[in-house]
Amino acid sequence: MRKSKPKKRIILPDPKYNDVLVTKFVNNLMLRGKKNQSFKIFYEAIDIVNEKTNEDGVEVWKKALINVTPAVEVRSRRIGGATFQIPSEIRPGRKVSIGMKNLISFARKRHEKTMGQKLAGEIVAAYKEEGAAYKKKEDTHRMAEANKAFSHFRF
Repeated sequence: MRKSKPKKRIILPDPKYNDVLVTKFVNNLMLRGKKNQSFKIFYEAIDIVNEKTNEDGVEVWKKALINVTPAVEVRSRRIGGATFQIPSEIRPGRKVSIGMKNLISFARKRHEKTMGQKLAGEIVAAYKEEGAAYKKKEDTHRMAEANKAFSHFRF
């Protein structure tokens, strides 16, 4: 490689829970640079989760995030005119990122009134190991398991 690796940006912890993971999640949730709006949505969702589960909302959210985080993924690789789906491990930073993005994208597709309610619903569903984001992780793992025979093509 000609260029050096880019420096990792330092992400500051959020003001309420003093957690860097919360800030990363809010950054993924943010649209059009409206970070304050994203923080309001996230805190509203955590409050709703508190009411629904009678447990600490942030802990429920972290467990839900772990539940929707995939361990393996399939990558397309062209070998001799045929395209194979090759299962490969995911590096830790990307794992968390994929989990967050799945949780947010499936929360946006839900049919509740506000985004806070949608996000809270998806968090509770993921915590109970159900819901669309959890299903996506299971499908990814199933696909990797089905294509395990091609793992010797790993690059």
